[in-house]
Amino acid sequence: MSLLFSIVTPSFNQGSFIEETIESIANQTYQNYEHLVIDGGSTDSTLEILKKYKAKYPDKFFYVSEKDKGQSDAINKGMKMAKGDVLCYLNSDDVFYPYTLEEVTNFFDKNPNACWVTGNYTIIDENGTEIQNFIKFYKSIFAQSPFREKILEVINFVNQPSTFWKREVYQKVGDFSLEYKYNMDYDYWLRIIRSGYKLYYLDKPLSKFRIHKKSKGGYGFKIQFKEDLEVLKNNKVGFMSRFLHYLHNQLIIFIYSIIK
Repeated sequence: MSLLFSIVTPSFNQGSFIEETIESIANQTYQNYEHLVIDGGSTDSTLEILKKYKAKYPDKFFYVSEKDKGQSDAINKGMKMAKGDVLCYLNSDDVFYPYTLEEVTNFFDKNPNACWVTGNYTIIDENGTEIQNFIKFYKSIFAQSPFREKILEVINFVNQPSTFWKREVYQKVGDFSLEYKYNMDYDYWLRIIRSGYKLYYLDKPLSKFRIHKKSKGGYGFKIQFKEDLEVLKNNKVGFMSRFLHYLHNQLIIFIYSIIK
């Protein structure tokens, strides 16, 4: 079965990175995809880049540029436009490996009952240099556990750009919440679990997750940690898991303070 992928890219003033993001999709070894960029009205070079790729790939590349209510709103707009069998979103500063869609296709072909899969990844800086290998290794330990759905309540090990789900998941779980600025993906993963879906894991890097000074993961991790406790509470996660999650967050903050 030839699966159609819908890749949504929320975008706002990421002209310095978005071309690399687009190229990483255009150069996939598996070419049955559509790429939908939902731009929030960028004022930098983004629109010129989007126009160039629309002319270059008119049947695969689509974009809109208009004011929105933030990242989740942009993702939701893209998902409503999407026609694919498999859905995902790739932020405008992250990239896929050339084989990513082919690997995910092969996985779903071999596991027809699977509806949701996450993969390994690398972390890069603004120059594309690989960083924070220990964090990647640490989270991969939990991702490989047979109890990964329960562990996710304590440690968010799921790498968003390496995560893919079938259309039936979206139809059941619905849109991303506009309530969260940092943890809309974590909230979505917990909602998928609550909807009864098993999380599968591919132990191969599927994306490069970029951390830089302007990225949320680069400047706002303390705010993010505070918000994800609200995510757990709103998803009716038990007190003990929330407490362990809090302790884990404090440990990470302590480690980051030492590194800096």
